[in-house]
Amino acid sequence: MLEALLAILSVTTISSVLSASAPLIFASLGETLNERAGVINLSVEGSMMLGAMVGFAAAQSSDSVIVGFLASMVVGALMAAIVAFGSITLKRDQVAIGFVLTLMGIELSSFLGAPFVRQPGPRVGPLPIPGLVDIPVIGPLLFDHDIITYLSFLLIIGMWLWFYKTQPGLKLRGTGERPEAAFARGVNVIRLRYMYTLMGGALIGFSGAAFSLHVKLGWAHRHTEGFGWIALAIVIFGGWHPLRVAFGAYLFGLLRAAATTLQPVFPAVPVQVFPLLPFPLMILTLIIFNSSALDRVLSYLPLNLRRGLAGFLRSHPPAGLGRYFEQE
Repeated sequence: MLEALLAILSVTTISSVLSASAPLIFASLGETLNERAGVINLSVEGSMMLGAMVGFAAAQSSDSVIVGFLASMVVGALMAAIVAFGSITLKRDQVAIGFVLTLMGIELSSFLGAPFVRQPGPRVGPLPIPGLVDIPVIGPLLFDHDIITYLSFLLIIGMWLWFYKTQPGLKLRGTGERPEAAFARGVNVIRLRYMYTLMGGALIGFSGAAFSLHVKLGWAHRHTEGFGWIALAIVIFGGWHPLRVAFGAYLFGLLRAAATTLQPVFPAVPVQVFPLLPFPLMILTLIIFNSSALDRVLSYLPLNLRRGLAGFLRSHPPAGLGRYFEQE
């Protein structure tokens, strides 16, 4: 058991978790961008799956992973555009629109992707950074990956800086929290919601291609099944904060790595059990973090530590999330 724990916490395992979690980082932060602007894009599951199929098909047909990623971003942006038009302009229910789009994306990916099932295709190649990769511990952890993993690191930092260190980021948060107040200060709420919904959708589409060209190479029916819903849960788990959302994505990746490592330790447990464990564990963690039990645990801690942990663990959605706004 101790050997399994050490294997889970090894540099090699954590490095693989950072790499394998990149698609979830893009999807979760894309949805964070949507919801920070006040729009619930529930089409994440369908957008990821359709993006994975289109990304692989475009990359295989053109023999270029760049074309594949661009195509998947267009797909994700188009799905998000439908959500934006239906909810912002037509003022229809955002949840219903997103759910229907999810079903459509899943079925379209299976129908259009049939010729590409289990076909060979290009993949994103490794890109270790010379010099930096030789640094003990830090080098293998952060500088021995491919361009997709590096981009996920940059996205986390860039989105945090954009949200909390720039004037446009302040306008974005105001649009999601208090759209009326933002409009009174001269912000074009409708335009910003459209813009950030499309940008977030493009990131979600990109995450689909990251699965088929970076993690789970190739295309098969239901290739990214379940990960879109996990991305939505991670956004809530992370409290709509880029750093905490990234932490949630890496935690889920670590749970998956732990499940794989623990299988040989408990050979009597059916092999189907451990791969499924991260999904209910992630949901259970989300429930615990938003229950009264957490308050009781925190009450035993010193006041300063209690406030800090409560601020980190507790999550509150943007006040204007899912609300219609009339811009006159």
